[in-house]
Amino acid sequence: MRPKSLGLIAEVIIAVLIFTLLLLNLTGNIMFAVVEGKSMEPLLQTGDLVLVVKVPPNDIHAGDVVVYKRPGGELVIHRVLKIDKVGNEYMYFIKGDNNPLPDGDIPYSWILGKVAGIDGNVFKVPVLGYLTLGLKSILGK
Repeated sequence: MRPKSLGLIAEVIIAVLIFTLLLLNLTGNIMFAVVEGKSMEPLLQTGDLVLVVKVPPNDIHAGDVVVYKRPGGELVIHRVLKIDKVGNEYMYFIKGDNNPLPDGDIPYSWILGKVAGIDGNVFKVPVLGYLTLGLKSILGK
């Protein structure tokens, strides 16, 4: 009977973790993003799901992967190469790992958050994002 009780404990822990992540998502402090395109290969691939955490401007460092929203509404997941402070505004020089050219300077006001990870290794769930991409293509959005 021992393996069944361990399985139940694992299921409860996973359920609590999912519930907590969804609750935090509602607060706006975290969100999930789906990778589309090849700009961050080999680190991130189309269909990867990443956890994005809202952080203050001084908690974003060179080497971090961030998600920002362009004025047209497109989400971009790229790496911070350099940070400058212009007056009171932080500016982040950003580039996709697999892109030949950088995005340029991106203001903090565009940044939605930093991709969660430890020591440069991002947390990602491969393939899970294809669910969202499939729905997006069906709904035409």
